[in-house]
Order: sequence, then C-alpha cells, then structure tokens
Amino acid sequence: MRKRLITTLVLGAGLALLVAGIATAEKPTIVQGGNLKLTLNGGFTPKALPKKGKGAPITLNVSGKIQTLDGTHIPAVKEIVVETDKNGSIDVKGLPTCTSGKLQAQDTAHAEAICKNAIIGSGKTNVEVAFPEQAPFIAKSKLVAFNGGVSGGKTTIYIHAYLSSPVSAAVVTTVKISKIHNGRYGTKSVATIPKIAGGYGSAKEFSLTLDRGFKNTPFLFAKCTDGHLNAKATSVFSDGTKLTGSFVRSCTPKG
Repeated sequence: MRKRLITTLVLGAGLALLVAGIATAEKPTIVQGGNLKLTLNGGFTPKALPKKGKGAPITLNVSGKIQTLDGTHIPAVKEIVVETDKNGSIDVKGLPTCTSGKLQAQDTAHAEAICKNAIIGSGKTNVEVAFPEQAPFIAKSKLVAFNGGVSGGKTTIYIHAYLSSPVSAAVVTTVKISKIHNGRYGTKSVATIPKIAGGYGSAKEFSLTLDRGFKNTPFLFAKCTDGHLNAKATSVFSDGTKLTGSFVRSCTPKG
C-alpha cells in the first residue's frame, strides 16, 4: 500500500510562526472552532534582540497538535495563510538551494545526502490515516527543511518527510513566503495543502526546529523595538472549519 502523504500542516504552522516565534516560557496558544482544537507552542532564542537594523540571528522551535473534540478522524487542512511581525525577516540569499524534484521519491537519508548543504531545519511528525473500513493508524516521519531559494520576490522552503510504516511514501511540501505592508505585519506565508492519502490522511502532531546555525550563514532575523513580536494565522479545513489565531510574545530590546 503506497500513498503520498503531504504533511503540509507542518510547514503552514511552523513557517506560519516563522519570523514571529513563540516564547517557550509562555503558555501554548490554543485555537478552537467547531469540532477542532489546535494547540501551538515553541520558542525562539535569543530573546534579547537589538532595537534597530536587520536584527539578530534567531533559532526557532515550533510544535503543534490537532485534535477533534469528539475523538473522530481529523479533517485535512486545505490552506494556511499567516502574517508575521514586520520586525522579523527571512533572508536565504547566498545559501545553497535544493529543488522539489531532487527530493521526490527519496527516503530521508537520501534526501539529506542529495541536498545536504541546503538543510535549514529538522523535526518530526505524526500523520493519522483513516482509510474506509479500516481502523485509523499513525504514520511517523522525521522532517527535514531545505532552502528552495528566492524567485520573484518570494522565498521557498521545502519540507521533506518519508513515511515508511505502515505506509511507504516520500513527502515534499512547499511554502511560499513574501513581504507585505499591513500595519504590524511585514511577512506573509501561504501554504496550499494537497490532499493527503486521497483525502484520508491528516497531520496530527509535529515539531520543527529551523536553524541554519550561527557558525554558518543565518537566515532568520528579528529585532525588538517595543517588547513584543506578533503573528496571526488562519487555517482552512476540508470540513469548512476556519481557525484563526493571533500571537503576541515578549522580547527584550537591547542596544
């Protein structure tokens, strides 16, 4: 049984909070609508950030869980649109790049070997699959984030996963990130979600760390002008449910 499972929720939620970040010392953000409940948490380091300029390099950790209130199978996410704080930025120019084509049909080890220099993060995910007349099962995978480069003013990041048991499938997910001018918000991430396992699969849990590393070339930056960073995200599910969450997290201005 071979199905292509696209765990795009990880991108949507992970990069959705990409430049804003969520402080680990604070409570998780919980968004609920209809029969769905989404719990997000994470953090960025360092929290002490410069007031001016481009900002300082940061490492971002995000995690999340989706559940239904009645315990039924989770509907699939169709689209995630996120706006993040204008005091955060992403800059992958000059970093090695990878393409979706190089990652397709590859297991994790081969994907990492093929695009080793373009790796910018890693994590893990659990995907719940519920085929008709079968008990739901969980497919697990490591996540690896790759830089896809910049074109037409948009930054592309690919997330690769390989679900080996009980379903064998390579996974490549894409998120497009662009600059905007919308009050507090300066970055927009859009993830359009393909069907997972013919519509029978849904991402249930994930964790992701995005960090090029300070010894190499960093790509995430943030500054702290007024003691907080903001973000808002809207997720649209296949059953018509929309979940919108706003995030305000503290930072410490320096300099």
